[in-house]
Amino acid sequence: MASAALSTLSSGKSIFWAILLIAFGFLAIALPFATSWGVVVVIAWLIVFSGGFQFIHAFQSKGIGSVAWKLLVAILYLIVGLYFVLNPLLGVATFTFALAIFFVAEGLVDLVAYFQNRGATGSGWILFDGIVTLILGLMVWRQWPSSSLWVIGTLVGISMILTGTTRLMLSLAARRT
Repeated sequence: MASAALSTLSSGKSIFWAILLIAFGFLAIALPFATSWGVVVVIAWLIVFSGGFQFIHAFQSKGIGSVAWKLLVAILYLIVGLYFVLNPLLGVATFTFALAIFFVAEGLVDLVAYFQNRGATGSGWILFDGIVTLILGLMVWRQWPSSSLWVIGTLVGISMILTGTTRLMLSLAARRT
């Protein structure tokens, strides 16, 4: 089983997809607003579809919660999703604001985790991660809403580059074995 996974990983297709992912990552960073807009539109449509499924589920499910409550949640999903589909710029700003709050909260939690585990080996990395994440969150928050024009697209691009590079290195390492 392991040899089959290694041969798949070392295939030319795997290397091609990794390089393509890296290239698209650089494209996302080069066009951060377009990438941010695209991410929000995709998420908005996912929210709309989720609302539709919840609407159907409200009438089919029996059990915890009333149909009225389930319908209210479904309608909320549909309204929010459609609002973001029709107003993607507001969606970009909203998602960026939520991301800033998430980074600040994550940074603070990491700092608390560091102080609870500061005697453990490698705990300095938790401190480093917490400080960097907190600073990133505060930078995005301070520059909001203008940071909305680049944050989501840039972070998606960086993630794509890192994922593509990791897959490329794994594929190349698998070829050597």
